[in-house]
Amino acid sequence: MLRMSSTIGMLFILSAHQAAAQEKSKAPEIGDVAPTWNDLVGTDDKKHSLKDLADAGVIVVAFTCNSCPYAVDYEDRMIALQQKYADNKGGVELVAINSNAVAADSLDKMKQRSAEKHFKFLYIRDESQEVARAYGAIYTPEFYVLNKERRIIYRGAMDDSTDASKVTVSYIDLAIAAAMAGKMPQVTKTGARGCTIRFSRRRR
Repeated sequence: MLRMSSTIGMLFILSAHQAAAQEKSKAPEIGDVAPTWNDLVGTDDKKHSLKDLADAGVIVVAFTCNSCPYAVDYEDRMIALQQKYADNKGGVELVAINSNAVAADSLDKMKQRSAEKHFKFLYIRDESQEVARAYGAIYTPEFYVLNKERRIIYRGAMDDSTDASKVTVSYIDLAIAAAMAGKMPQVTKTGARGCTIRFSRRRR
């Protein structure tokens, strides 16, 4: 009986690893056209789609949430990023997407957090988690930079330190500058740091 239980356990683990590998294989690569999204409700109670940002020269997509301390630590940096490019004629748009399947990340809680922090960027709810899965997002926060053609030219961390006082390189700023110049950044991918996105279990 013990041997059978161990065998079943091993099969379950292998199945889980195979499922994770399948999800990962679907993630877009650098240079691929970014997955779209449609009719995601934001903290402004409006529905938002990627196509609504057609006039933006660059889009920064941030998978984030309310409940992860790393994501919370980056909120002020995201606010500063939005303010930095608010008057930029190139049209840099920051979009924050919350895909976390926990009560602290419900739309109502997102509205509260947005009001508390006075977010000026879009903060939208990916209730189905399909957008996070389509992008292959794993962490909060995790950033993607999309150029004018909506190709992914950067994925990973916002900068080189979770401690704001120790940041020496802003990968996002470098990627934005490259996108605005019609180029690829020298660094196109880094390891994101944060909490793993809490995905709902899918029945198979």
